[in-house]
Amino acid sequence: MRYLIFFLSFLVFSCQQTTTESETNDYDICIYGGSSAGVIAAHTAEKLGKSVLLISSDKHLGGLSASGLGATDIGNKYAVTGLARDFYRRLGDHYGKLESWTFEPHVAEQLFNQYIDNADVEVWYNYRLQDATKEGTVLQQITVENAADGSTKTVSAKQFIDASYVGDLLAKADVSYTVGRESNELYGETINGVQLREYHQFPPFKNEPHYVDPYVIEGDSTSGLCYGISDEELAPDGTGDEKLQAYNYRLCITQNVDNQVPFARPENYDSTNYELLRRLILQREELGWEQKLNYFYLSIIAMPNGKTDINNKGAFSTDFIGMNYDYPEASYERRAEIEEEHRAYIEGLFYFLSHEPSLPDDLRNEMLSWGWSKDEFTDNGHFPWKMYIREARRMVGEYVMTEHNCLGDEVVDDPIGLAAYTMDSHNCQRVVVRRDGKAMVKNEGDVQVGGFPPYPIAYSSLTPKREECTNLLVPVCLSASHIAYGSIRMEPVFMVMGQVTATAAAMAIDGETSVQTIDVSALQNALSTKPYLDGRLADILIDNEDQELVTVGDWGTLKGGFNLKQNKININYTKDDVADKSIRFELPELTEGEYDLYYYVPNIRKEITWSETAKMRLYDSEGTPTEETVSLVDQAQSWVRVTNVDFSQNPIEAVEIVTQGGGNYIPADAFLLLDAKKVEL
Repeated sequence: MRYLIFFLSFLVFSCQQTTTESETNDYDICIYGGSSAGVIAAHTAEKLGKSVLLISSDKHLGGLSASGLGATDIGNKYAVTGLARDFYRRLGDHYGKLESWTFEPHVAEQLFNQYIDNADVEVWYNYRLQDATKEGTVLQQITVENAADGSTKTVSAKQFIDASYVGDLLAKADVSYTVGRESNELYGETINGVQLREYHQFPPFKNEPHYVDPYVIEGDSTSGLCYGISDEELAPDGTGDEKLQAYNYRLCITQNVDNQVPFARPENYDSTNYELLRRLILQREELGWEQKLNYFYLSIIAMPNGKTDINNKGAFSTDFIGMNYDYPEASYERRAEIEEEHRAYIEGLFYFLSHEPSLPDDLRNEMLSWGWSKDEFTDNGHFPWKMYIREARRMVGEYVMTEHNCLGDEVVDDPIGLAAYTMDSHNCQRVVVRRDGKAMVKNEGDVQVGGFPPYPIAYSSLTPKREECTNLLVPVCLSASHIAYGSIRMEPVFMVMGQVTATAAAMAIDGETSVQTIDVSALQNALSTKPYLDGRLADILIDNEDQELVTVGDWGTLKGGFNLKQNKININYTKDDVADKSIRFELPELTEGEYDLYYYVPNIRKEITWSETAKMRLYDSEGTPTEETVSLVDQAQSWVRVTNVDFSQNPIEAVEIVTQGGGNYIPADAFLLLDAKKVEL
């Protein structure tokens, strides 16, 4: 009997082992993180013929781009290429235009899901990283846990991509990283580390003739500090530390009463948490300042269909300053607590602004006119799913991007994409300083330095040091100093880097080599010649910076616009006061391909009014013109379709913008040729 039991036990064990082996999770590329970068990376890898697994710690894909951040931060849209550009064009299709850089959260999430469905990507939802195994420099496998029931799965892959906002996989893989702000001394920078400047004070406007007292009982230092103020001694400017720029949520609210959920009093609401804001509002009221939400307290950015993307604005707003320091290294349980604390803070802030009796009636009534958008985040109380993690861990890889790259003082030799945004850090702490013998509260850490053109990102800033790991790529928590990351860390750039890393991972597999030693020139060629991975040709930009334009009549340079490539103020224009002034753009020598031709309408300055229409003459190889007229009404800062051009049938060599005597102005900034082929997801 004993032998029978042993035999049966062995049989059961063998069956279990067979089942485990049959369920071995083995892929070419494993992507950890359901962010926008993760989705684009997964779509790319499948389109390149690789077996792919996307692991999301959330139940929703798309990260911040599907969780309220509908006001795209980019600085210069020319920097956005490949599938990232495709993303904003498909949003444009939804809203009836070429591109849409503002959008509703649920529309973005639907589009991310379409990318996944189109490529038939396998996705594991609500799985979070537990462990990783390496042999030498090769990451062999990872173990992930189901957040709901605690069950685990093990995944092996030839290549891994950490597309998370926090950098959990790179940390588990023992890759070097940093958290917080480097000192200026480390990389020879000027705006890293502690940054306390007079124009970054609390209040944020240097001309305000008042200060906000930091103590619970005003003027009484023994009464303790108001909520949210640090009691740490402030370090000198440029000093490194482990403090993080503040997190918040990007919020979708509306004034449409038919699609509105009122702001409710949160559980455990404490109005004293907003005492500094109350003091600030009342001081402005005493000075006769106009109390408008969008002037000082909330950045209210209009989205389609009467909705918003709300971001932090001013000295006291949706940023929960100083309350996120332990998030990057925290347990999943502690992270959930921090997320809930941030949510409670914002819900309390909205309730305070709409119900606090000591506030001016006009301000409270304005806040009461808003409410949560009923048709957004329907399984989360209409509150965004994803907290805005502006930075967490940052890899220290083969190359570290710094302030010098942003300013163009140093240029990388392995460029694979562009960044274009201002070097941007939100506040990191709220402290007490003394001015004129008085104690006052000030915010520290805010930096906004821009004005530079798009600059290249190094491929080697996406790779770990080769002695640490040779089959991991990092498109989000990439290798950059705190202040350089503040420029790079934009959702469109993350999507571009997602495509880059997936393409590089596929090349490493095909070449049986490490991610550090792939042919970067071949990577650059793949990204530029096959940007959409669906047979469509690359875009062709014809910009006024790229050629000498032949003009007839008086054409000048408009000050105050922007150039698509260099952020320069250089838009040719003329007054449409007489007929037949012209400006000629030469098109590239193409003999095949069917394209749609688009004309760019720059943003309108107050003293400039564009004509309602623009007339174009298109010249074929024999100099024979055809004419097209396009409407410029409500088209500021957008591309307007002119016509279809089939170069295999009738090559077009040039296009002229021709005045008609309408009286207003005509711009001449750029044209764009887009593959006319329509590809549905």
